[in-house]
Amino acid sequence: MSDLNEIGTWVRENLPALIAEAHVPAASVGILAGGEVFTAAAGVLNKNTGVEADEDSVFQIGSITKTWTATLIMQLVDEGLLDLDAPVRDTVPAFAVGDDAAASAITTRQLLSHVSGFEGDLFNDTGVGDDAVEKYLATIADAPQLFVPGERFSYNNAAFVVLGRIVEVLRGQTYDQALHAHLARPLGLTHVATDASQAIMFRAALGHIPGDDGEPVPAPVWSLVRSNAPAGSMLAMTPRDLLGFAGMHMAGGVAPDGTRVLSAQSVAAMQERQVDLPDLGVLGDAWGLGWEIFDWAGGPVYGHDGGTIGQNAFLRFAPSAGVAVVLLTNGGDTVDLYYRLFSKVLSALAGVDMAALPVLPESPVEVDLDRILGTYSSSVSDSTVSVDDEGRIWLSRTMKGIFAELGPAPAPVELVGWSGDSLLPREENHGMRMPHAFVGDDGSGRALYLHTGRADRRVDA
Repeated sequence: MSDLNEIGTWVRENLPALIAEAHVPAASVGILAGGEVFTAAAGVLNKNTGVEADEDSVFQIGSITKTWTATLIMQLVDEGLLDLDAPVRDTVPAFAVGDDAAASAITTRQLLSHVSGFEGDLFNDTGVGDDAVEKYLATIADAPQLFVPGERFSYNNAAFVVLGRIVEVLRGQTYDQALHAHLARPLGLTHVATDASQAIMFRAALGHIPGDDGEPVPAPVWSLVRSNAPAGSMLAMTPRDLLGFAGMHMAGGVAPDGTRVLSAQSVAAMQERQVDLPDLGVLGDAWGLGWEIFDWAGGPVYGHDGGTIGQNAFLRFAPSAGVAVVLLTNGGDTVDLYYRLFSKVLSALAGVDMAALPVLPESPVEVDLDRILGTYSSSVSDSTVSVDDEGRIWLSRTMKGIFAELGPAPAPVELVGWSGDSLLPREENHGMRMPHAFVGDDGSGRALYLHTGRADRRVDA
Protein backbone atom coordinates (compact mmCIF):
# COMPACT_ATOMS: atom_id res chain seq x y z
CA MET A 1 0.00 0.00 0.00
CA SER A 2 1.04 3.61 -0.57
CA ASP A 3 1.94 6.07 2.17
CA LEU A 4 0.18 9.33 3.02
CA ASN A 5 2.84 11.50 1.39
CA GLU A 6 2.50 9.70 -1.93
CA ILE A 7 -1.31 9.85 -1.94
CA GLY A 8 -1.28 13.44 -0.68
CA THR A 9 0.92 14.46 -3.57
CA TRP A 10 -1.45 12.76 -6.00
CA VAL A 11 -4.47 14.55 -4.48
CA ARG A 12 -2.81 17.97 -4.46
CA GLU A 13 -1.62 17.64 -8.07
CA ASN A 14 -4.91 16.28 -9.44
CA LEU A 15 -7.60 18.05 -7.39
CA PRO A 16 -7.87 21.16 -9.62
CA ALA A 17 -8.40 19.04 -12.73
CA LEU A 18 -10.79 16.67 -10.97
CA ILE A 19 -13.08 19.46 -9.75
CA ALA A 20 -13.02 21.08 -13.19
CA GLU A 21 -14.13 17.83 -14.80
CA ALA A 22 -16.92 17.43 -12.23
CA HIS A 23 -18.03 21.11 -12.52
CA VAL A 24 -17.43 21.53 -8.78
CA PRO A 25 -16.69 25.19 -7.92
CA ALA A 26 -14.53 24.29 -4.90
CA ALA A 27 -13.51 21.25 -2.91
CA SER A 28 -11.52 20.63 0.24
CA VAL A 29 -10.03 17.22 1.06
CA GLY A 30 -8.67 15.76 4.27
CA ILE A 31 -6.98 12.40 4.92
CA LEU A 32 -6.02 10.90 8.28
CA ALA A 33 -3.60 7.96 8.21
CA GLY A 34 -1.07 6.71 10.72
CA GLY A 35 -1.98 9.56 13.04
CA GLU A 36 -0.95 12.15 10.42
CA VAL A 37 -3.29 14.55 8.64
CA PHE A 38 -3.09 15.75 5.03
CA THR A 39 -5.31 18.54 3.63
CA ALA A 40 -5.70 20.20 0.23
CA ALA A 41 -8.18 22.61 -1.33
CA ALA A 42 -8.89 24.02 -4.77
CA GLY A 43 -11.44 26.18 -6.57
CA VAL A 44 -13.69 29.12 -5.75
CA LEU A 45 -15.81 29.29 -2.60
CA ASN A 46 -18.36 31.72 -4.03
CA LYS A 47 -18.76 32.64 -7.68
CA ASN A 48 -20.26 35.96 -6.60
CA THR A 49 -17.04 37.02 -4.88
CA GLY A 50 -14.33 34.93 -6.53
CA VAL A 51 -12.79 34.09 -3.14
CA GLU A 52 -10.58 31.03 -3.50
CA ALA A 53 -10.78 27.97 -1.28
CA ASP A 54 -7.92 27.22 1.08
CA GLU A 55 -7.31 24.52 3.67
CA ASP A 56 -8.87 26.66 6.44
CA SER A 57 -12.10 27.29 4.51
CA VAL A 58 -15.29 26.02 6.16
CA PHE A 59 -17.94 24.11 4.23
CA GLN A 60 -21.27 22.83 5.48
CA ILE A 61 -21.14 19.14 6.37
CA GLY A 62 -24.91 18.65 6.07
CA SER A 63 -26.20 15.37 7.45
CA ILE A 64 -22.79 14.26 8.68
CA THR A 65 -24.00 16.43 11.58
CA LYS A 66 -26.24 13.49 12.50
CA THR A 67 -23.18 11.55 13.65
CA TRP A 68 -22.31 14.47 15.94
CA THR A 69 -25.86 14.46 17.30
CA ALA A 70 -25.64 10.69 17.81
CA THR A 71 -22.36 11.16 19.69
CA LEU A 72 -23.95 13.79 21.95
CA ILE A 73 -26.72 11.27 22.66
CA MET A 74 -24.25 8.50 23.49
CA GLN A 75 -22.42 10.80 25.90
CA LEU A 76 -25.72 11.09 27.79
CA VAL A 77 -25.94 7.29 27.82
CA ASP A 78 -22.39 7.14 29.20
CA GLU A 79 -23.40 9.48 32.02
CA GLY A 80 -26.45 7.40 32.93
CA LEU A 81 -28.83 10.19 31.92
CA LEU A 82 -30.52 8.35 29.04
CA ASP A 83 -31.75 4.85 28.22
CA LEU A 84 -31.69 4.17 24.46
CA ASP A 85 -34.55 1.67 24.72
CA ALA A 86 -36.92 3.75 26.82
CA PRO A 87 -39.69 5.72 25.07
CA VAL A 88 -38.63 9.17 23.87
CA ARG A 89 -41.57 10.62 25.80
CA ASP A 90 -39.88 9.64 29.07
CA THR A 91 -37.42 12.46 28.33
CA VAL A 92 -39.42 14.74 26.02
CA PRO A 93 -43.13 14.43 26.89
CA ALA A 94 -44.01 16.91 24.12
CA PHE A 95 -42.89 14.50 21.38
CA ALA A 96 -45.84 13.71 19.12
CA VAL A 97 -46.51 12.51 15.58
CA GLY A 98 -49.72 11.72 13.72
CA ASP A 99 -50.00 8.23 15.26
CA ASP A 100 -50.12 8.67 19.03
CA ALA A 101 -49.58 4.97 19.75
CA ALA A 102 -46.40 5.06 17.69
CA ALA A 103 -45.24 8.27 19.37
CA SER A 104 -45.71 6.61 22.75
CA ALA A 105 -43.60 3.62 21.73
CA ILE A 106 -40.76 5.15 19.68
CA THR A 107 -37.37 4.86 21.39
CA THR A 108 -34.16 6.84 21.10
CA ARG A 109 -32.47 3.80 19.52
CA GLN A 110 -35.11 3.80 16.76
CA LEU A 111 -34.55 7.50 16.10
CA LEU A 112 -30.79 6.97 15.82
CA SER A 113 -31.11 4.12 13.31
CA HIS A 114 -33.86 5.65 11.12
CA VAL A 115 -36.50 3.03 11.91
CA SER A 116 -38.99 5.14 13.87
CA GLY A 117 -41.41 5.04 10.94
CA PHE A 118 -42.76 8.58 10.75
CA GLU A 119 -42.16 10.84 7.78
CA GLY A 120 -38.93 12.73 8.26
CA ASP A 121 -38.27 15.32 5.54
CA LEU A 122 -39.99 18.15 7.39
CA PHE A 123 -37.92 21.32 7.13
CA ASN A 124 -40.28 23.52 9.12
CA ASP A 125 -39.04 27.03 9.90
CA THR A 126 -39.51 27.99 13.54
CA GLY A 127 -37.33 31.09 13.47
CA VAL A 128 -33.72 31.78 14.36
CA GLY A 129 -34.08 31.95 18.14
CA ASP A 130 -32.58 29.62 20.71
CA ASP A 131 -35.99 27.92 20.99
CA ALA A 132 -36.05 26.87 17.31
CA VAL A 133 -35.52 23.17 18.03
CA GLU A 134 -37.99 23.16 20.92
CA LYS A 135 -40.68 24.85 18.82
CA TYR A 136 -40.07 22.42 15.95
CA LEU A 137 -41.62 19.53 17.89
CA ALA A 138 -45.08 21.08 17.70
CA THR A 139 -44.81 21.33 13.91
CA ILE A 140 -44.41 17.55 13.44
CA ALA A 141 -47.33 16.57 15.67
CA ASP A 142 -49.32 15.50 12.59
CA ALA A 143 -46.43 13.83 10.73
CA PRO A 144 -47.74 10.69 8.99
CA GLN A 145 -46.66 7.32 10.34
CA LEU A 146 -45.41 5.33 7.34
CA PHE A 147 -44.89 2.02 9.11
CA VAL A 148 -44.77 0.43 12.55
CA PRO A 149 -41.72 1.60 14.54
CA GLY A 150 -38.81 -0.76 13.96
CA GLU A 151 -40.25 -2.38 10.82
CA ARG A 152 -37.85 -0.97 8.19
CA PHE A 153 -35.31 1.74 7.37
CA SER A 154 -36.40 5.15 6.10
CA TYR A 155 -33.95 8.04 6.38
CA ASN A 156 -35.42 10.57 8.81
CA ASN A 157 -34.23 14.15 9.31
CA ALA A 158 -36.99 15.00 11.78
CA ALA A 159 -35.93 12.13 14.05
CA PHE A 160 -32.57 13.80 14.54
CA VAL A 161 -34.21 17.10 15.45
CA VAL A 162 -36.04 15.17 18.17
CA LEU A 163 -32.68 13.75 19.26
CA GLY A 164 -31.34 17.30 19.37
CA ARG A 165 -34.19 18.25 21.65
CA ILE A 166 -33.31 15.33 23.96
CA VAL A 167 -29.80 16.79 24.17
CA GLU A 168 -31.21 20.24 24.99
CA VAL A 169 -33.51 18.92 27.73
CA LEU A 170 -30.86 16.81 29.46
CA ARG A 171 -28.04 19.36 29.06
CA GLY A 172 -30.08 22.45 29.89
CA GLN A 173 -28.58 24.34 26.95
CA THR A 174 -29.21 24.80 23.24
CA TYR A 175 -28.11 22.16 20.78
CA ASP A 176 -25.46 24.50 19.37
CA GLN A 177 -24.06 25.21 22.83
CA ALA A 178 -23.95 21.50 23.65
CA LEU A 179 -22.11 20.69 20.43
CA HIS A 180 -19.40 23.25 21.14
CA ALA A 181 -19.14 22.39 24.85
CA HIS A 182 -19.17 18.60 24.61
CA LEU A 183 -17.51 17.94 21.25
CA ALA A 184 -15.77 20.82 19.49
CA ARG A 185 -13.88 22.15 22.51
CA PRO A 186 -12.91 18.79 24.10
CA LEU A 187 -11.61 17.70 20.69
CA GLY A 188 -9.58 20.89 20.31
CA LEU A 189 -11.32 21.87 17.07
CA THR A 190 -10.75 25.44 15.89
CA HIS A 191 -12.90 25.99 12.78
CA VAL A 192 -16.41 24.82 13.69
CA ALA A 193 -19.44 27.04 13.00
CA THR A 194 -22.96 26.16 14.11
CA ASP A 195 -24.62 29.03 12.23
CA ALA A 196 -23.95 31.76 9.67
CA SER A 197 -22.87 34.30 12.28
CA GLN A 198 -20.03 31.98 13.28
CA ALA A 199 -19.23 30.83 9.73
CA ILE A 200 -18.63 34.42 8.61
CA MET A 201 -15.70 34.55 11.05
CA PHE A 202 -13.93 32.15 8.69
CA ARG A 203 -13.39 31.80 4.95
CA ALA A 204 -16.80 30.24 4.20
CA ALA A 205 -18.13 28.38 1.17
CA LEU A 206 -21.46 29.20 -0.45
CA GLY A 207 -23.46 26.43 -2.09
CA HIS A 208 -24.06 26.39 -5.84
CA ILE A 209 -27.05 24.89 -7.65
CA PRO A 210 -27.53 24.08 -11.36
CA GLY A 211 -28.21 27.16 -13.50
CA ASP A 212 -30.24 27.32 -16.70
CA ASP A 213 -27.29 25.95 -18.69
CA GLY A 214 -26.56 23.25 -16.12
CA GLU A 215 -23.45 24.98 -14.77
CA PRO A 216 -23.40 25.69 -11.00
CA VAL A 217 -24.58 29.16 -9.94
CA PRO A 218 -24.61 30.64 -6.41
CA ALA A 219 -27.50 29.38 -4.28
CA PRO A 220 -30.08 31.95 -3.16
CA VAL A 221 -29.50 31.25 0.55
CA TRP A 222 -26.60 29.99 2.66
CA SER A 223 -28.38 27.36 4.72
CA LEU A 224 -31.57 25.56 5.57
CA VAL A 225 -33.54 26.53 8.69
CA ARG A 226 -32.16 26.56 12.23
CA SER A 227 -34.82 24.19 13.56
CA ASN A 228 -33.12 21.39 11.63
CA ALA A 229 -29.64 22.08 13.03
CA PRO A 230 -29.36 18.67 14.80
CA ALA A 231 -30.16 16.99 11.47
CA GLY A 232 -27.56 18.98 9.53
CA SER A 233 -29.00 22.24 8.28
CA MET A 234 -26.01 24.51 8.92
CA LEU A 235 -23.00 23.01 10.75
CA ALA A 236 -19.81 24.01 8.92
CA MET A 237 -16.13 23.22 9.40
CA THR A 238 -12.87 22.30 7.67
CA PRO A 239 -11.86 18.75 6.71
CA ARG A 240 -9.21 18.90 9.45
CA ASP A 241 -11.89 19.49 12.09
CA LEU A 242 -14.11 16.74 10.73
CA LEU A 243 -11.13 14.38 10.78
CA GLY A 244 -10.60 15.32 14.42
CA PHE A 245 -14.09 14.06 15.15
CA ALA A 246 -13.67 10.88 13.07
CA GLY A 247 -10.26 10.25 14.60
CA MET A 248 -11.81 10.26 18.07
CA HIS A 249 -14.20 7.52 16.93
CA MET A 250 -11.29 5.49 15.54
CA ALA A 251 -9.35 5.97 18.78
CA GLY A 252 -12.04 4.42 20.95
CA GLY A 253 -13.49 7.74 22.08
CA VAL A 254 -10.28 9.51 23.10
CA ALA A 255 -9.17 12.94 21.84
CA PRO A 256 -5.56 13.54 20.69
CA ASP A 257 -4.63 15.08 24.06
CA GLY A 258 -5.93 12.02 25.94
CA THR A 259 -9.31 13.49 26.92
CA ARG A 260 -12.01 10.84 26.93
CA VAL A 261 -14.90 12.22 24.90
CA LEU A 262 -16.94 9.02 24.55
CA SER A 263 -16.70 5.61 26.17
CA ALA A 264 -15.21 2.75 24.19
CA GLN A 265 -18.49 0.89 24.71
CA SER A 266 -20.50 3.70 23.11
CA VAL A 267 -18.05 4.00 20.21
CA ALA A 268 -18.55 0.28 19.54
CA ALA A 269 -22.32 0.51 19.97
CA MET A 270 -22.57 3.26 17.35
CA GLN A 271 -20.85 0.95 14.84
CA GLU A 272 -23.07 -2.06 15.56
CA ARG A 273 -25.50 -3.05 12.82
CA GLN A 274 -29.06 -2.02 13.72
CA VAL A 275 -30.91 -2.37 10.40
CA ASP A 276 -30.11 -3.63 6.89
CA LEU A 277 -30.93 -1.40 3.93
CA PRO A 278 -32.71 -2.24 0.66
CA ASP A 279 -30.48 -2.62 -2.40
CA LEU A 280 -29.87 1.08 -3.03
CA GLY A 281 -26.40 0.92 -4.57
CA VAL A 282 -25.08 4.32 -3.54
CA LEU A 283 -25.98 4.03 0.15
CA GLY A 284 -24.44 1.73 2.72
CA ASP A 285 -25.45 -1.84 3.44
CA ALA A 286 -26.70 -1.15 6.95
CA TRP A 287 -27.08 1.53 9.61
CA GLY A 288 -25.79 1.64 13.15
CA LEU A 289 -26.51 4.23 15.84
CA GLY A 290 -25.87 7.24 13.62
CA TRP A 291 -23.21 5.68 11.39
CA GLU A 292 -23.79 4.30 7.90
CA ILE A 293 -22.07 0.92 7.45
CA PHE A 294 -20.41 -0.19 4.20
CA ASP A 295 -19.59 -3.88 3.76
CA TRP A 296 -16.75 -3.23 1.33
CA ALA A 297 -13.92 -5.66 0.70
CA GLY A 298 -11.19 -4.82 3.21
CA GLY A 299 -13.69 -3.11 5.53
CA PRO A 300 -15.96 -2.62 7.28
CA VAL A 301 -16.04 1.09 6.56
CA TYR A 302 -18.19 3.62 8.41
CA GLY A 303 -19.28 7.08 7.42
CA HIS A 304 -22.01 9.47 6.39
CA ASP A 305 -22.82 11.89 3.59
CA GLY A 306 -24.31 15.36 3.81
CA GLY A 307 -26.23 17.59 1.46
CA THR A 308 -27.55 21.09 2.07
CA ILE A 309 -28.45 23.81 -0.43
CA GLY A 310 -25.70 23.43 -3.00
CA GLN A 311 -23.13 21.85 -0.67
CA ASN A 312 -22.22 18.16 -0.39
CA ALA A 313 -19.95 16.42 2.09
CA PHE A 314 -18.56 12.89 2.38
CA LEU A 315 -16.83 11.09 5.28
CA ARG A 316 -15.53 7.51 5.38
CA PHE A 317 -13.25 5.78 7.88
CA ALA A 318 -11.79 2.30 8.22
CA PRO A 319 -10.98 1.75 11.91
CA SER A 320 -8.92 -1.39 11.33
CA ALA A 321 -6.53 0.60 9.13
CA GLY A 322 -6.70 3.86 11.08
CA VAL A 323 -7.65 5.71 7.89
CA ALA A 324 -10.29 8.41 7.39
CA VAL A 325 -11.01 10.59 4.38
CA VAL A 326 -13.19 13.70 3.98
CA LEU A 327 -14.43 15.60 0.93
CA LEU A 328 -16.32 18.90 1.25
CA THR A 329 -17.78 20.57 -1.85
CA ASN A 330 -20.02 23.45 -2.91
CA GLY A 331 -21.82 22.23 -6.04
CA GLY A 332 -21.46 20.23 -9.24
CA ASP A 333 -21.22 16.48 -9.92
CA THR A 334 -20.05 15.70 -6.43
CA VAL A 335 -20.72 11.96 -6.34
CA ASP A 336 -18.45 11.34 -9.31
CA LEU A 337 -15.70 13.38 -7.61
CA TYR A 338 -16.26 11.53 -4.32
CA TYR A 339 -15.96 8.13 -5.96
CA ARG A 340 -12.81 8.93 -7.90
CA LEU A 341 -11.05 10.37 -4.85
CA PHE A 342 -12.21 7.92 -2.19
CA SER A 343 -11.68 4.77 -4.25
CA LYS A 344 -8.07 5.85 -4.85
CA VAL A 345 -7.37 6.87 -1.24
CA LEU A 346 -9.07 3.95 0.51
CA SER A 347 -7.49 1.38 -1.78
CA ALA A 348 -4.01 2.84 -1.41
CA LEU A 349 -4.03 3.53 2.33
CA ALA A 350 -6.54 1.08 3.82
CA GLY A 351 -6.66 -1.82 1.36
CA VAL A 352 -10.40 -1.18 0.90
CA ASP A 353 -12.15 -1.75 -2.43
CA MET A 354 -15.24 0.41 -2.68
CA ALA A 355 -18.33 -1.08 -4.28
CA ALA A 356 -18.83 0.27 -7.78
CA LEU A 357 -21.53 2.85 -8.38
CA PRO A 358 -24.64 1.43 -10.07
CA VAL A 359 -24.45 1.29 -13.89
CA LEU A 360 -27.10 0.57 -16.49
CA PRO A 361 -27.33 -3.12 -17.41
CA GLU A 362 -26.52 -4.11 -20.99
CA SER A 363 -30.12 -5.30 -21.27
CA PRO A 364 -32.77 -3.84 -18.95
CA VAL A 365 -34.12 -6.27 -16.36
CA GLU A 366 -37.77 -7.17 -16.88
CA VAL A 367 -40.02 -5.13 -14.60
CA ASP A 368 -43.39 -6.08 -13.10
CA LEU A 369 -45.30 -2.97 -14.15
CA ASP A 370 -48.42 -3.87 -12.18
CA ARG A 371 -46.29 -3.86 -9.04
CA ILE A 372 -44.59 -0.48 -9.48
CA LEU A 373 -46.93 1.84 -11.41
CA GLY A 374 -48.72 4.43 -9.29
CA THR A 375 -48.20 7.53 -7.14
CA TYR A 376 -46.03 7.70 -4.02
CA SER A 377 -46.05 10.69 -1.70
CA SER A 378 -44.02 12.47 0.96
CA SER A 379 -43.79 16.00 2.30
CA VAL A 380 -41.01 16.66 -0.21
CA SER A 381 -42.77 15.52 -3.38
CA ASP A 382 -45.42 13.47 -5.10
CA SER A 383 -43.83 10.89 -7.41
CA THR A 384 -45.85 9.23 -10.18
CA VAL A 385 -44.51 6.17 -12.01
CA SER A 386 -46.09 5.63 -15.43
CA VAL A 387 -45.40 3.88 -18.72
CA ASP A 388 -45.62 5.42 -22.19
CA ASP A 389 -46.86 3.97 -25.49
CA GLU A 390 -43.38 2.64 -26.25
CA GLY A 391 -43.20 0.76 -22.96
CA ARG A 392 -40.70 3.14 -21.34
CA ILE A 393 -41.07 3.78 -17.61
CA TRP A 394 -41.13 7.38 -16.36
CA LEU A 395 -40.95 9.00 -12.94
CA SER A 396 -42.54 12.46 -12.66
CA ARG A 397 -42.08 14.48 -9.47
CA THR A 398 -44.05 17.45 -8.16
CA MET A 399 -41.99 19.19 -5.49
CA LYS A 400 -43.49 20.65 -2.31
CA GLY A 401 -42.61 23.25 0.29
CA ILE A 402 -39.12 24.76 0.30
CA PHE A 403 -38.05 22.35 -2.45
CA ALA A 404 -40.65 23.80 -4.82
CA GLU A 405 -39.18 27.26 -4.22
CA LEU A 406 -35.57 26.39 -5.03
CA GLY A 407 -35.93 26.06 -8.77
CA PRO A 408 -38.02 24.86 -11.71
CA ALA A 409 -39.96 21.61 -11.52
CA PRO A 410 -37.75 18.58 -12.26
CA ALA A 411 -38.09 17.02 -15.70
CA PRO A 412 -39.53 13.49 -15.90
CA VAL A 413 -36.89 10.78 -15.42
CA GLU A 414 -36.81 7.56 -17.42
CA LEU A 415 -36.28 4.48 -15.25
CA VAL A 416 -34.72 1.22 -16.44
CA GLY A 417 -34.91 -2.23 -14.83
CA TRP A 418 -31.69 -2.88 -12.88
CA SER A 419 -32.00 -5.57 -10.21
CA GLY A 420 -35.18 -7.25 -9.01
CA ASP A 421 -37.63 -4.53 -8.03
CA SER A 422 -34.94 -1.82 -8.20
CA LEU A 423 -34.72 0.51 -11.21
CA LEU A 424 -32.12 3.05 -12.30
CA PRO A 425 -32.53 6.44 -14.00
CA ARG A 426 -31.32 6.27 -17.59
CA GLU A 427 -29.45 9.58 -17.14
CA GLU A 428 -26.98 10.46 -14.39
CA ASN A 429 -27.68 13.19 -11.85
CA HIS A 430 -24.73 14.81 -10.03
CA GLY A 431 -22.51 12.02 -11.29
CA MET A 432 -24.62 9.05 -10.20
CA ARG A 433 -27.75 7.02 -10.82
CA MET A 434 -29.82 6.66 -7.65
CA PRO A 435 -31.57 3.27 -7.49
CA HIS A 436 -35.33 3.40 -6.99
CA ALA A 437 -36.41 0.33 -5.03
CA PHE A 438 -40.06 -0.71 -4.91
CA VAL A 439 -40.61 -2.53 -1.60
CA GLY A 440 -43.39 -3.88 0.57
CA ASP A 441 -46.86 -5.00 -0.52
CA ASP A 442 -50.12 -3.05 -0.37
CA GLY A 443 -52.12 -6.28 -0.11
CA SER A 444 -52.77 -6.64 -3.82
CA GLY A 445 -49.24 -7.38 -5.00
CA ARG A 446 -48.34 -3.74 -5.64
CA ALA A 447 -45.33 -2.12 -4.00
CA LEU A 448 -46.26 -0.15 -0.90
CA TYR A 449 -43.20 2.11 -0.94
CA LEU A 450 -40.91 3.79 -3.44
CA HIS A 451 -37.58 3.67 -1.59
CA THR A 452 -34.64 5.95 -2.43
CA GLY A 453 -33.30 5.99 1.10
CA ARG A 454 -36.64 7.45 2.15
CA ALA A 455 -39.74 5.29 1.95
CA ASP A 456 -42.43 7.24 0.08
CA ARG A 457 -45.78 5.54 0.59
CA ARG A 458 -48.20 4.63 -2.20
CA VAL A 459 -51.23 6.97 -2.18
CA ASP A 460 -53.26 5.87 -5.22
CA ALA A 461 -56.14 3.52 -4.53
